[in-house]
Amino acid sequence: MKMKPNYSKIYHDLLQAEHPEKLKDVKVRELLKNLNTSDEVIKFNEKLFKQSKESQENNQKLRTYDKETMLKILMYQKQHGFSSNYISKQYKISRTTIAKWKKICEDDIQ
Repeated sequence: MKMKPNYSKIYHDLLQAEHPEKLKDVKVRELLKNLNTSDEVIKFNEKLFKQSKESQENNQKLRTYDKETMLKILMYQKQHGFSSNYISKQYKISRTTIAKWKKICEDDIQ
């Protein structure tokens, strides 16, 4: 069984320590319960914490995606007929990475 971080617990503890007022918001608590894929975690983080352009660029280099998120992005591309170039700009992922994902998830996409 593969272990993965409990992002809900991590963000709950972080918010409790740093920004307890944000935990009072019903919307934030609802989003906090649904942090299953890396895509959801990234979107939650962007909504919760405003980042400078420089920190966004640095964080982009350190992002990792789970297989579920990779498949979601590749299926979105396939359904809408978007090019790898468009998807790479949309999600700020290199075209090389998208090509690599296609090789990894080749059987699951079809």
